Amino acid sequence: METVALHRLSDCVVEIPKTGAMRVPGRIYATADIMESEGQDESLKQVMNVACLPGIVGFSLAMPDFHWGYGFPIGGVAAFDAEDGVVSPGGVGYDINCGVRLMRTNLTHGDVRGRLRDIVRQIFRDIPAGVGGGGSITTPSRREADDLLTRGAAWAVERGFGAEDDLQHIEEGGRLEGADPGAVPPRSYERGLKQIGSLGSGNHFLELQIVDEVYRPEIARRFGLERETLAVAIHSGSRGFGHQTCEEFLSVMLRASRAYGIDLPDRQLCCAPLSSPEAKRYLGAMFAAANFAFVNRQVMKGVAERALARATGRSLEDLGMRLIYDVCHNIAKFETHEVDGRPRRLCLHRKGATRALPPEHPLIPPGYRDLGQPVLVPGDMGRASFLLIGNARASKDTFASTCHGAGRRRSRSAMKRALRGRDLYREMEEKYNVLVMAHSRDGVAEEMPDAYKDVTAVVDVMERAGISDKVARLRPIACIKG
Repeated sequence: METVALHRLSDCVVEIPKTGAMRVPGRIYATADIMESEGQDESLKQVMNVACLPGIVGFSLAMPDFHWGYGFPIGGVAAFDAEDGVVSPGGVGYDINCGVRLMRTNLTHGDVRGRLRDIVRQIFRDIPAGVGGGGSITTPSRREADDLLTRGAAWAVERGFGAEDDLQHIEEGGRLEGADPGAVPPRSYERGLKQIGSLGSGNHFLELQIVDEVYRPEIARRFGLERETLAVAIHSGSRGFGHQTCEEFLSVMLRASRAYGIDLPDRQLCCAPLSSPEAKRYLGAMFAAANFAFVNRQVMKGVAERALARATGRSLEDLGMRLIYDVCHNIAKFETHEVDGRPRRLCLHRKGATRALPPEHPLIPPGYRDLGQPVLVPGDMGRASFLLIGNARASKDTFASTCHGAGRRRSRSAMKRALRGRDLYREMEEKYNVLVMAHSRDGVAEEMPDAYKDVTAVVDVMERAGISDKVARLRPIACIKG
């Protein structure tokens, strides 16, 4: 591709000036080292393409974990005027409401060190993982499913998965309003309903993690974390339900783009005006898929809690597992942010990016409101993950958005070729002290640490830019994958 003109605004922000059909500039949060490792690849062109869409406001943004994706770059953020803008499935992705949740426990590393393999085997048995497959609960009826899709995580809590208090620690309370089961393709029900309470494949995981660094002790204690605390992280999304929903609406949106005369720089950015019937149907179906994902993670929390208690011989009360927060990082939803000095209602697309609301924002749970929204940033399965909080500057500079992970730097196919013939499970234990259990060796090869950027460098960029602040670092000791 042709070289993209880049203007460095600071040591951690680069701008792509408006050119051609771009309606706004592009803005990338990245150091020179990250840009050099990323190279002038297609993801930069994707930042420019997104800037051409109707109704976009401010900037076409990319977080430091950005890399090539479908239509939008993964790590991309774009805000569209709620009246004059568009919604694009490429700005959400196939795995609608892919997200991550973090739970703390009363256990320490010493409590589990000697029985780690037994614990992992128990969780591996109880939570299905891998491509396709079933879930960990009985498939609900169509009537129950419609209730699930409109009520979100509360549906799972009422059935004994987790606690009522969990709902206060999930983005949007675990439920996006406006879900319309009637807009969901029938095939989504067929694929997804049997998968509730399952991890899936790819970069999804359940990890046992140990807090090994605390940057803000007082805030960490508010979250119930201190050094050596055992935590559980779950990264998963809407499984086949969301994938099928996205797949079918891409065809709808491609036709809509032509019907409404939208000039697309890339057909993968197919979209429709937010006022159109096509957009309303997509939003209703996408919100339903997002609620499915909230239910999926909530069910897994309940199953993992019981499995961990069983494997350690603890009661649920002694275990003390409590949800710190659950965030989605593949979503489009309506939020109000300040633009040019005044509040403006926007349809905010975050694809591989996490909401990072500043302190005192009304959408933050009351118990955390003075701190800022918790932000969960998983790294790779060998190094570390981070708990952050949103900073006041995020609301002004990035529509309250920050990074979502380490960011892939090597493709899945390249990793499988490079690692052919190696004992990856042994390698993870000997080199990283991480016990890995998975259904597929290829899945492990695709997700080895060398496939990813250094997550520490990624979160440091966002801290230096004043967007999100580090609270604690968590080191994986065991990882379950598909």
